[in-house]
Amino acid sequence: MAGQAAAAVTQILHGIAGVAGLLAIALALSEARSRVSWRTVVAGLGAQFLIATLLLKVPMVRPLFMALNHAVDVLQAATLAGTSFVFGYVGGGPAPFALSDPSKGFVLAFQALPLVLIMSALSALLYHWRILPLVVRGFALLLEKGFRLGGAVGMAAAAMPFLGMIESPLLIRPYLSRLQRGELFVMMTGGMATIAGTVLVLYATFLSGTIPDAVGHLLTATLVSVPAAVMVARIMVPDDSRTDAGKLDHTTYSGSMDAVVRGTMDGLHLLGAIIAMLVVLVALVHLVNAGLSLLPDVAGAKLTLQRMMGVIMSPVAWLMGIPADEMATAGALMGTKTVLNELLAYLELSNLPPGALSERSRLIMSYGLCGFANFGSLGIMIAGLSAMAPDRRGDIVALGWRAMAAGTIATCLTAATVGLLI
Repeated sequence: MAGQAAAAVTQILHGIAGVAGLLAIALALSEARSRVSWRTVVAGLGAQFLIATLLLKVPMVRPLFMALNHAVDVLQAATLAGTSFVFGYVGGGPAPFALSDPSKGFVLAFQALPLVLIMSALSALLYHWRILPLVVRGFALLLEKGFRLGGAVGMAAAAMPFLGMIESPLLIRPYLSRLQRGELFVMMTGGMATIAGTVLVLYATFLSGTIPDAVGHLLTATLVSVPAAVMVARIMVPDDSRTDAGKLDHTTYSGSMDAVVRGTMDGLHLLGAIIAMLVVLVALVHLVNAGLSLLPDVAGAKLTLQRMMGVIMSPVAWLMGIPADEMATAGALMGTKTVLNELLAYLELSNLPPGALSERSRLIMSYGLCGFANFGSLGIMIAGLSAMAPDRRGDIVALGWRAMAAGTIATCLTAATVGLLI
């Protein structure tokens, strides 16, 4: 008992040190440390702990997580029905021949990734039915009250976990040119610190065999990261300006079928981008590792990009609550997520050998990886926002790298917060 109590105290102290360390990094990167509002810091940390506690510790929320996982199973079955009908055994249907190794029959592009199409169509339908805007508006009101955000930024930030870093700004497109620099940075950081609902379910399918209630944890991660993103953004670019917004426009789609069709087409573009980026990024990593293999061995093993990033990101992993003897493995995952993307990092996490990370560390990493802060997403964000507001391109480009750093810090704060509660 004494040993367990000591271990629990050590974990708590580790978590507190991690949160303090991550806040210190944000302060060190601040443009004007003397103007940082400590009310915002307190509100951000308080909102993170409140949301995480409600979603992870309140008993009545457990059935909600179970229902969400059941919903994922239903969506997976529906997607499999569609892919097997269109692609046959390549899409998950019965094979016309005997498989010597059934595990080799899984084809990512034709069986798992098409789930993005289903989620995109459902998101468009829920938006047309005014269900999604109602949820977004309620969340936006909480952000406006808690952080004194303007209505425009509050609405965009609240939509990030549901729509994504490019689709959410479309809700306030008429206001983008009027946003103050600090407000623009809050919105960009929110996009980097969260993942969209269209891919959340996909990632949960990868982690289902590794993390119990994976969809519930990923949903918790992206919701908790919203106030974290606002807090970190306000620390790094202090600005209390407010730009109000009117009501959401619900006339985007002419009908339910139009919403399904256009949502599917948008999902097709996203699916194509995901497949293309996966092919290119995996190939580029292979090329880099091939070049590194020409160098002499280090510590008895060949240098790889994963090993190098593991060393660089190991201290960050420790701040998230990962024990010292596991932080190199966790750091490599964070490096993959930052240099490549979170999808590949989640795939690596799900394929880790049993002893690589403890159960608690795997759960913490599922939160720490839950964000779009990577080089590819940065390019997509700059291009998308610049197209929506050409007159703000200078500010968008100038804030891009800072937004990526802020988004990473925010997701790490979410992981450290959860580490204190589990």
